[in-house]
Amino acid sequence: MSYSLIPKTLSLSSSSPSSLLPFPDKTSPPFLKSSLNSTPNRPTIVPSIKASLSTSQPPILESSKSDLAGQLRVEILSESLPFIQKFRGKTIVVKYGGAAMKSPDLQASVINDLVLLSCVGLRPVFVHGGGPEINLWLGRFGLEPNFLNGLRVTDHSTMEIVTMVLVGKVNKHLVSLINKAGATAVGLSGMDGRLLTARPNPNSAQLGFVGDVARVDPTILRPLIDNNHIPVIASVASDETGQSYNINADTVAGELAASLGAEKLILLTDVAGILENRDDPSSLVKQIDIKGVKKMEGEGKIGGGMIPKVNCCVRSLAQGVRTASIIDGRLPHSLLLEILTDEGAGTMITG
Repeated sequence: MSYSLIPKTLSLSSSSPSSLLPFPDKTSPPFLKSSLNSTPNRPTIVPSIKASLSTSQPPILESSKSDLAGQLRVEILSESLPFIQKFRGKTIVVKYGGAAMKSPDLQASVINDLVLLSCVGLRPVFVHGGGPEINLWLGRFGLEPNFLNGLRVTDHSTMEIVTMVLVGKVNKHLVSLINKAGATAVGLSGMDGRLLTARPNPNSAQLGFVGDVARVDPTILRPLIDNNHIPVIASVASDETGQSYNINADTVAGELAASLGAEKLILLTDVAGILENRDDPSSLVKQIDIKGVKKMEGEGKIGGGMIPKVNCCVRSLAQGVRTASIIDGRLPHSLLLEILTDEGAGTMITG
């Protein structure tokens, strides 16, 4: 039997693998082994408490199980205190997408984690895309999705649907879920308050209305964050003439993190993180610096869709963000694992 952090209440879970336990046995809490004033190191294995619950022990009565569950909740909360103290009052920017957006269970996990982090004093900013939902609505209008080098080819009709889906549907749905979970969310797009100013992508002749971030003005975000609201931002913005552009959500998250002086940028993905061997899921690189990332890129170990994510992280770090993480959004409570444990839930990149 293992245990995991979940929002509002903490409970035992017999289904989650022991390798995902957020905290080991109290005899050797991981956070005591690293300074909370420096970038935490990532151990490769988190010890399990299974030994203490061995089947070789006498049977545990139901009342004893209840007492044990309560004790574990208290111990987990106690051991999370140093991490909460470290990040309390700090801004974290989370880019939400991939499997965590498509699965209702994972979506609930991410939303509840976000609300829990807000309740204990972190200042989250939530950036989202919505690719699968856009594809669904394109199909309903008889349009075929088209991609070039991983970017959506966006003509005028597609841009209208992208804006409708991201700003009018996905954004408001996420705001509603966060509000329902107990926090106060405010939905925005890059166009609101001139938060983002777009410019055409260099390949606009082939990509159409796909843009890059030309400028960020976080003025509209600061009072929201200061009042413990959670900004939820759709990755659509306009240029100086008012023309709308579809912008990669990873790029938007990285630029916002830099402009806000965020402590941490987190990208939820459909992979474990950066792999030493792209064909070996067990070769996860738990922690790496910018120099190491550039070395891996030069050796061809980072490729495909991971390249823009890594470049986004590197750019944000170069502009003052302390750490950037690419984490496995397929893991339940991956946000809590990344922020409230030394083990993390993917790859952490440091400056």
